[in-house]
Amino acid sequence: MSTNNTDQGNQAGFSIIELMVAMTVTLVVMSIAVTLLARSLNIRTRENERSDEVADVQRALNIMSREISNAGFNLNNNGIVAADSNSQSIRVRANLNKFDTTGLISSQAKAGIGLPGIAPGEDAGEDVTYFVNAADRTNYLARWDPLEVSDPTKPEMRKTVLANRVDAVHFYYFDTKVTYTQDPANCQITNPLNSAGAAQAQVTPDKAKFVVILACVTTPEVGQRGSAGYQPQFQTLLVSDVALRNSRLAKY
Repeated sequence: MSTNNTDQGNQAGFSIIELMVAMTVTLVVMSIAVTLLARSLNIRTRENERSDEVADVQRALNIMSREISNAGFNLNNNGIVAADSNSQSIRVRANLNKFDTTGLISSQAKAGIGLPGIAPGEDAGEDVTYFVNAADRTNYLARWDPLEVSDPTKPEMRKTVLANRVDAVHFYYFDTKVTYTQDPANCQITNPLNSAGAAQAQVTPDKAKFVVILACVTTPEVGQRGSAGYQPQFQTLLVSDVALRNSRLAKY
């Protein structure tokens, strides 16, 4: 009886060359998938950080805009203290409690304590300074109110952190409403124009009726340059236009 070897020949496995080709293709596909996944995760991480930063700074700008717009309330000027205001900080004053009949007065007035530049009887929120404070790892936007707390011996408690991770804040002062071009790369505005389309120069803070506030935020890079999923540094510029509605210098 003869032996049939046909089934044995059909049961032969892959050759070494076929296995190497299959493994190579598999490794290439896995490498591409890992690269795409790393890039996706890094993009998501960076966008989450940027969203948090922008939301944080936008809330701070809303607070600043509201208080700065109230500057000069029941005063005979625009409420901006020129000696303490410049392109990087602003100090605003108002008499918010002029019509307060509740009899509530500041703790400083109760204690008979006077602070430099503060009249007895002034209340919290009536003399506020905004500026960027440099810290060890990051800069933060601060709000300084000397009448914010009851203990004048602890000045550190009168400073409120409005937003973290703010690189810089700039203030522009104009005596009329302006339009302008934003320049995020240099954290500035350029080509300010008045309603007639003519170039508009800045004025001193005490002459201002319109303030443009800029907040500059830098989103750090993610990953290492040249590696899979690397995301470069990105700069964001947030702008707020504030009309000093209590200014008696002129109408818009």
